Amino acid sequence: MSFQVACATTELDPEEALQVILADSAGTNVPVAVVRDSDGSWHAIGDTCSHQNYSLAEGDVEDGTIECWKHGAPFDLATGNPLSLPATKPVPVYSIEINDGDVLVDVDVTL
Repeated sequence: MSFQVACATTELDPEEALQVILADSAGTNVPVAVVRDSDGSWHAIGDTCSHQNYSLAEGDVEDGTIECWKHGAPFDLATGNPLSLPATKPVPVYSIEINDGDVLVDVDVTL
């Protein structure tokens, strides 16, 4: 598959995240957290916390991290790595592009 429109750039202010569901090349639905960081940069990571499967898009975004709202596990937006307990496994990070006011994500390519 290739890049798909996840949302418009106008849908997110800095330090906000949005859950979107995109289909991979096999037709499987993939939950993605599209994130606009505090510096305005864009990220796309797996939306499911690796600790207990809660949506990361509902958590706080700050300084290159997103924190799971349920148990407070922060994840690095660039690598998907957890930065402290209770999470111990990374979440996937996807390729993202901005084009003509759209946020595009490729869920078939993890970084």
